[in-house]
Amino acid sequence: MSELLEKVAWINLLNDFYGQLLTQRQQSFMELYYGQNLSLGEIASEFKVTRQAVHDTLKRAEQLLHDYEVKLCLVEKFNNERNKLTTAAVLLDEYSSTCKDGRVLRAREILSEILDMVNK
Repeated sequence: MSELLEKVAWINLLNDFYGQLLTQRQQSFMELYYGQNLSLGEIASEFKVTRQAVHDTLKRAEQLLHDYEVKLCLVEKFNNERNKLTTAAVLLDEYSSTCKDGRVLRAREILSEILDMVNK
C-alpha cells in the first residue's frame, strides 16, 4: 500500500511541475484520476470513451512526465534545494539557541517563510 501512495505522490509532484506541458485531455484525466481519485470507469463514462482509452492516456501522460523529469530534473533540483534549506534552518536553530543575535533570528524567520511556501 505504501508503494502505491509513494507512486501517487511522485506522479502528483511531477504533474505539479510539468502538467502544463500535457494536452488538455491528459491534464483532465490526471486530475480526475490522481487528484480526485476517480476510477478509470468513472472517467471513461464522463468523457464517453472506453476504460482502455483512459488507461492508455494516463500511461502516456505518466511517461511524458517521467521523460520531462529525466531531461529537465526540476523536481530533483527542487528537492535538493528544499533539503539544503531545511538543513540551514536546523543549523540556525542550533546556533540561535546559544546566540541571541537578531540577524540570526531574522535569517531563521526568512528560511521558515521560504520553507512554508515550498511545502505547500
